[in-house]
Amino acid sequence: MGKRLAFWLVVAVLSAAGLLPILYMLWRSVWIDGHLSLSYYISLLSSDRTWALLAHSIALATLTTISSTLIGIPLGILLAKTDLPFRKALAVTLTLPLLIPPYINALSWFYILGRDGVIAKLVGSAVSNITSELYFGLGGSTFVLTITFMPVVMLLTMAYLGTINPELEEVGRLFSRWTTVLARITVPMILPGISLAAMLVFLLAMGEFGVPSFLRYDVFPVESFTQFSAFYNFGAATAAAVPLAVITAILISLEWIFARERTYRLKTASDSGFLRIELKRWRHPIFIVILIFAFTTVIFPLTVLVTRSMTPNAYREALSIAHDSLLRSIVYAIIGATLLVGIGFLLGYFIHKREFSLWRALDLLSIFLFALPGTVIGVGLIGLWNRPSTDLIYTTPVIILMGYLAKYTALTSRITVSTLVQIPPSMEESARLAGVSWLNRIMQVVVPLSKPGILVAWIVGFIFCLRDLGITIMVYPPGHDTFTVRTFTLMANGSPQLIAALSVMMVAAVIIVMGTGWAAVHILRRK
Repeated sequence: MGKRLAFWLVVAVLSAAGLLPILYMLWRSVWIDGHLSLSYYISLLSSDRTWALLAHSIALATLTTISSTLIGIPLGILLAKTDLPFRKALAVTLTLPLLIPPYINALSWFYILGRDGVIAKLVGSAVSNITSELYFGLGGSTFVLTITFMPVVMLLTMAYLGTINPELEEVGRLFSRWTTVLARITVPMILPGISLAAMLVFLLAMGEFGVPSFLRYDVFPVESFTQFSAFYNFGAATAAAVPLAVITAILISLEWIFARERTYRLKTASDSGFLRIELKRWRHPIFIVILIFAFTTVIFPLTVLVTRSMTPNAYREALSIAHDSLLRSIVYAIIGATLLVGIGFLLGYFIHKREFSLWRALDLLSIFLFALPGTVIGVGLIGLWNRPSTDLIYTTPVIILMGYLAKYTALTSRITVSTLVQIPPSMEESARLAGVSWLNRIMQVVVPLSKPGILVAWIVGFIFCLRDLGITIMVYPPGHDTFTVRTFTLMANGSPQLIAALSVMMVAAVIIVMGTGWAAVHILRRK
């Protein structure tokens, strides 16, 4: 395979899985009964419910972004630049909510704050009635999504802190305290990364389907899903999805214009080592505060979830009901992660090299599709591929895998770019001068040097495919529902013990993959 052929393969995959479905969806919403019509959009804009949904979506996304940023930036600084003990363990623990389906986080807190939850058992039903009322709606949705998406801000803050030249901070330390250096030098230098994190949190929160649906808070993703699944109204579902697509496109464009060149490459500074902050007498008090925060927001809810599932027949019933969907989820996630690594690696390589004029467009498209709600991508995929001539795609798991490629290629391509930046260009250039073909250079030079990054990309792709709900619940063919879809649908009428057992099984799968992957990456890096 030549370089140009590989590039056009990436173009074809992203077009078939993401671009064409979105364009077709928009076309179908204005081409009605053989002529152009804006009736769906006129109806949408003239409806009071539309503006209420827009207000709800923006309020949820804004509050989640503000709270995630206010919590994530200090945590990122403390875990990346200070001498706190067990920093890696704390970072991994706080990241866990991001890696499991958000509705499981919502369910865990429901078992605490609901009318029959832990609060009711500890202090009585009078208080639990109040906490339950506060939990359902905007407050609870913001709370759960903050815990879920805060790690995005924390991790990007930690990553971008590693790109700062420590000499700049050393100069500031000659004249000021660390607090002043952080406020005037460190944080301003990583503002592009913080703005990227805030934008991602905003878009992810605005496109979230599972949590608002569970907590009965009406937003656009829930409306789009309802219009399509309950009424099979393609035009109305598309019209309900368009505001999300427009907001996503605007924010992605602004981020591209103002910050893309500064946030594009992520490379650890290598000048004179990492400048670490010594907390001295504050070291242990701050550690205790973060430990309490991690226990309260992550460990305690998961413990309650496990406790609720500990009945004699819960796991036996869970395996009996959902063993087939669990197996399918694992198989689909393995195939999806492998495809994501392949396409993501090629896309990341072309973005890194910048040899083709369309690399910017592909980069922007992948980020746009990642930020777009999964329900929107699902509607587009159904509209484009639901026809007799494409039954081999629409009626098979291929449609699910296409959704994964559309939604998550940006993740694996970004990891690839960050990995390739660490490889000296001379390595590949030497092979080129020796007459080695492009494909052989990739397979014999670039890929072996990128093994840790490729493994990380595969793990990330596997986890996100495994936890996906928004796309899969829209497009899965009959008999091909995944574990997340089966669990989410059973939540309406399944027993609390059964739902808790299913959720614990999902969390356990994520933890096993994380642990195995971390050990494998550690071994590769040591080699």
